[in-house]
Amino acid sequence: MSLKEAADFLEESRTLAALLEGESEATFSKPTQFKGWTINDVLVHLHFWNKAVDLAATDEAGFKAMLDPLMAALTKGGLRSYENGTIAERGHALFTLWKDTAEDIAARFAGIDPRQRISWVGPSMSARSAITARQMETWAHGFEVFDLLGRVRPESDRIRNLVVLGVNTFGWSHQVHRLAVPDTMPELTLTAPSGEVWTFGEAGAGRISGPAVDFAAVVTQTRAVADTALVIEGDVARTWMDHAQCFAGPPEKPPVAGSRHRAVEK
Repeated sequence: MSLKEAADFLEESRTLAALLEGESEATFSKPTQFKGWTINDVLVHLHFWNKAVDLAATDEAGFKAMLDPLMAALTKGGLRSYENGTIAERGHALFTLWKDTAEDIAARFAGIDPRQRISWVGPSMSARSAITARQMETWAHGFEVFDLLGRVRPESDRIRNLVVLGVNTFGWSHQVHRLAVPDTMPELTLTAPSGEVWTFGEAGAGRISGPAVDFAAVVTQTRAVADTALVIEGDVARTWMDHAQCFAGPPEKPPVAGSRHRAVEK
């Protein structure tokens, strides 16, 4: 049984790598619109957690041993400093390390049983969920890099993995923001990059329609919902899109309208 999502993670990583290939060393130090992170910060973050999920899948004891200093850093609010302190490379050296490691991890995950349980910082996850989370992070943090460099990312129907993640975290998006979870998820009618139409949810609790990429951008908090082409109908749908958060951790506020955008294209 092969893990298709590993191939999707690999393609997501290669798409970001193709953008950065050939960029100058100075480019990696430029700040993005995401909390002022530089491209170096983005690659450090992606590489750190790629390595963490690989360790969790292949050496559970080794992964658990790294949790104590990690959790200590998280408790003190110094997770970013901790990540940066564990990875010395920057610029092209970091880019090559991140790219080559992502290729290796994708190859290993391709042969893992999708149902295998993998320990994590919170509850354990299936291998399928673990590698999908890595695709999501690569896509989401890749967004600020594409924005900074003024490029349009080529999308494909592998975005469906992120859409499903957004759907599956409907309840979480409410819980993390201390909101009551509605009994019914709004109906979703989303158009994939291929033109295929994907539907989720139930009629009667509102409706969200538009590009699947825009829905993924909202649930990953890489775009304000006002800056997308999504059409939102009903209070339940509006509250969800205003608080959508498909990733773990404390509640995060989505970007304000106009704050995340693509620079003038090169």
